[in-house]
Amino acid sequence: MIAVAVMLATFMEVLDTSIAAVALPYIAGSVSATNDEATWVLTSYLVANAIVLPASGWFSLKFGRKRFLIACIAIFTVSSFFCGAATSLGFILLARALQGAGGGALQPLSQAILLESFPPEKRGLAMSVFALGVVVAPVLGPTLGGWLTETYSWRWAFYINIPVGIFAVIMIARFVEDPPYIKNAIAGKFDGVGLGLLAVWLGALQVVLDKGQEGDWFGAVWIRWAVVILVVAFVLFLIRELTHDKPLVRLSVFQNRNFAVGCLLIFLFGAVVYALVTLLPLFFQELLGYTALAAGMAVSPRGLGSLFFMPVIGILTDRVDNRYLVCAGFTFTALCSFALARADLGISQWSLLWPIVFSGASMSLIFVPLAATTMGTLANEEIGNASGLYNLMRNVGGSIGIAVVNTVLVRHEQVHRSYLVYSFAETSHTFQQQYQAVWAFLAQHTDATTAGMQAYKMLERSLDQQAALLSYVDDFRNLAFLCLACAPVAFAMKRVRGRGRSSMAH
Repeated sequence: MIAVAVMLATFMEVLDTSIAAVALPYIAGSVSATNDEATWVLTSYLVANAIVLPASGWFSLKFGRKRFLIACIAIFTVSSFFCGAATSLGFILLARALQGAGGGALQPLSQAILLESFPPEKRGLAMSVFALGVVVAPVLGPTLGGWLTETYSWRWAFYINIPVGIFAVIMIARFVEDPPYIKNAIAGKFDGVGLGLLAVWLGALQVVLDKGQEGDWFGAVWIRWAVVILVVAFVLFLIRELTHDKPLVRLSVFQNRNFAVGCLLIFLFGAVVYALVTLLPLFFQELLGYTALAAGMAVSPRGLGSLFFMPVIGILTDRVDNRYLVCAGFTFTALCSFALARADLGISQWSLLWPIVFSGASMSLIFVPLAATTMGTLANEEIGNASGLYNLMRNVGGSIGIAVVNTVLVRHEQVHRSYLVYSFAETSHTFQQQYQAVWAFLAQHTDATTAGMQAYKMLERSLDQQAALLSYVDDFRNLAFLCLACAPVAFAMKRVRGRGRSSMAH
């Protein structure tokens, strides 16, 4: 019941991260905003979310983990209502920032509660329940968001959080209790300077990642200044947290080898997961002409792969060396990405069914054992602080992954188009064959001159589609190579035994 209680909170928060993305065009039209302005609905949420993540450990010690978790769910739920009721862009941005602040602590608090509530031999199964919220929710988000938006209204993408939030509060109030060290802890003075520096560099990072492609990255002066602010604030933050007596975030936890390597892997895992979640719906919509709802349905089998395979992974995590599971998960994810890279413009969604299903299963194979191994050699008193940093690394990795794959899509499409255009030479026999066939068909319905112009336009559109397809293939292949590079890194961690003491390692 504890696992179900904290999973509800996590599922609600992660689901909302992706569900709003589908509704952005509808939100923009409803509040008289442009699509570019509407993207701040996502950015404001992510910035506030990221700032609270690493600070959740201090707030847990100050107010008690259970009370802080209930307060965060309440803030998230109430702000969800205001998001749905918003009538202006400014109001919804304020409500989304408040929602992000409330949701930021839900993941690390839920993870810390699970790891401390269960004995080591049952942590794998408990984490598999928690993983349903983190892995399945981003996949179901676009599908559910598309259905709610098209069937009812974009406002229901936010109102749906209200009953889930109320039920989560009831469950947590009934079943979750703070451990003794939390009840007796003294949080110390609040590190306001550390929080301010954290907010500056995370905010600058998110803005650069969200708007970098639109501003031609370092070609824009304001992006160069934003990067300078990011670097300076980040360095000052590190100095502050490493030298302060009572830091907001205890970075000394990175001295633990398992935690340091685990954070690197979860950072790259976040990049892969969010990149694939972003790429596949775009591929179905932009190249194959699917609607938002149809694209969401096409990628939803990944959630089924995670859902059905998760209990098996939970059992394996307590019986098998987790490093082998993490290595296998990255390897299988790479194979699925290679399979996706074989797509063409004539492919049906059923041809991609099994790569999508197995990608969901393989991602689950990474998430659960990686979390157990990363936290397995830490004392219970360190888990709260470590969990905030761990989840921050995953979210930052996801933001960077989305920015990188979107940039590759745009830049590589231009490169591929410049190469493909050489085949459009009028001296090319293949081009002449295609042109004559299209012209002959169009000439039956219009005059010869108009048919010639339309034939060139149709062939040019085909050229653009092929260039875009090749850029998607590049992205899928790059993600596959990244996963292959990550697979052996798992063995840089110490083995954590599932049975016996969690700190036992060799």
